[in-house]
This record gives sequence, C-alpha cells and structure tokens, in this order.
Amino acid sequence: MEAIWTRMYEAAKAVQNDRKISDYVSAGCVAAAILSDSGKIYTGVCVDTCSTLGICAERNAIFNMITNGENRISKVLAVMEDGSCGAPCGACRELMVQLMPGQYHDIEIMMDYQTGKITTLGELTPQWWIK
Repeated sequence: MEAIWTRMYEAAKAVQNDRKISDYVSAGCVAAAILSDSGKIYTGVCVDTCSTLGICAERNAIFNMITNGENRISKVLAVMEDGSCGAPCGACRELMVQLMPGQYHDIEIMMDYQTGKITTLGELTPQWWIK
C-alpha cells in the first residue's frame, strides 16, 4: 500500500474525536481525509444534528479543500468509529461527481485500510447522471 494512504489514515484519526456538542449536535464519530491533486491532505469530521443540518466527514473535508483554494480530488479515505474504512454515501459521491464532471471516475477510495482494498469512484458510481 502506498505510504500516502497511511498519512491520510493518520490525519483522519488525528481529528476523529467523537463528542457531544449539545443536546442536538454531536461530531467526530467519522473522520475523513481528502488528498488533493496538489498532494495536500485535507481533513473533516461528521457533524450530526437532530435535523438535516449535519454533514458527512468526507464533504466536510472536501469543503475544507475548497476553502483553501483547491478543487481537484485524488484520493478519499473515511475512518468509521471502529477504525475501519468505508465508501462515501450517495451525497458525498454526488458532490465529487459534480465537482469533477468527466474526471471523477479516477478518484481512488480506500474501502478497507487493513487489507489495502481500494476502488474508484467510477466503480462505485458507474451509471451516474453526469458522465
């Protein structure tokens, strides 16, 4: 496995901090790391609310990347509560597709950090509405 995946995993774990913010908001049970095309790692955590105002860790990391002037994703890694990795949800996939139409197919997604299983966003979303 490439060393960058280890750096991304460690970066996500460093910000993962499951906590209750208020009676209505919790954060940090899932953390994500995004590798931009420039090679910089951006992180984010999920923010869960009692309404639909929350955000997934992957989108939070993507918005962090955009806030810092970048808009091209190379790799995505999300760390769940138990330390395992998993695929982005539909909303996160949709954002990546819209952010990189025509080029999203090659974004690499870490599916299982322990075994090094990687897939691409194109494999996860082969028939998306944006080509």
